[in-house]
Amino acid sequence: MRVDLFDFELPPERIALRPASPRDSARMLVVRPDGLGDRVVTDLPGQLRAGDMLVFNDTRVIPAQLEGRRGEARIGATLHKREGPREWRAFIRNAKRVREGDRIDFGEGVSAIAGDRASDGSMALVFEGEEPVELLLERAGRMPLPPYIAGKREADERDASDYQTMFAKEKGAVAAPTAALHFTPALMESLGAAGILHETLTLHVGAGTFLPVKAEDTDSHVMHSEWGRIEAATAERLNAARAEGGRIIPVGTTSLRLLESAADETGRLHPFEGDTAIFITPGYRFRVTDGLITNFHLPRSTLFMLVSALMGRERMQAAYAHAIGTGYRFYSYGDASLLLPRG
Repeated sequence: MRVDLFDFELPPERIALRPASPRDSARMLVVRPDGLGDRVVTDLPGQLRAGDMLVFNDTRVIPAQLEGRRGEARIGATLHKREGPREWRAFIRNAKRVREGDRIDFGEGVSAIAGDRASDGSMALVFEGEEPVELLLERAGRMPLPPYIAGKREADERDASDYQTMFAKEKGAVAAPTAALHFTPALMESLGAAGILHETLTLHVGAGTFLPVKAEDTDSHVMHSEWGRIEAATAERLNAARAEGGRIIPVGTTSLRLLESAADETGRLHPFEGDTAIFITPGYRFRVTDGLITNFHLPRSTLFMLVSALMGRERMQAAYAHAIGTGYRFYSYGDASLLLPRG
């Protein structure tokens, strides 16, 4: 499909620079086949049914942005996918000044040797020393805010907590599964009291999620792969909930993509551990997803293509026009939407 079919005008001021406080006070646009509803996130228990299953991503964002030097050249690195105990693939700023075998000093006793360059422009970095890389990043790294936020302000101490979900446990993401940022212990208690279930899986979100689609046709766009895991017991509980009539509603596109990667053509989920590069566009037949909670995405993005696949492109264009016209906040720190393709 033509990428320009997923374009729309988004005023820059609609991109949120800070999350709502408290988190569950954010607005929530409910999109159903019969129309739109303006709500807030705390209304969620009343919008779902007892037996529905929410699926959260428990990945934890690491401080994956580094600033360093190779000689006199200033070098920036955003890690995006782990390749080994000490090796990460990274997108490099000022990459023309870095060659394979060069040593980059990131300060605080943290350094890495540049490796091969991949076709997507990323470069391998092998961190020196014996300390776990996670400890090195805690010392020298910064939270990797999306470029649409980082271009307007510096990351600060607030982001260290603002950019983690309440479910964050498994270290390895360089971007947050931001739909889950809206959830609080109080909201989870209300959902539980309403009979709404939840499970967690792990997908380490990579920096590729920030990259714009530069191709003119979706067939020419290559998705970056990301590592994920669904435990066998989790898959069985999800299958049981669906067999009993509950809807599977991932919280965030990351959860949705991993669920769809782990489901067979009958809609049954299987244990999963490995990489997925699934790219969902209109025409895709969803195997296990019955709805989605997600934030508002950018024009021409793979994420807007995904929600268009779930709900229909014209319906989502109309929903986003309503959201822009009525002041909803977009992107990682923005408001939420609840998408229910069958009402």
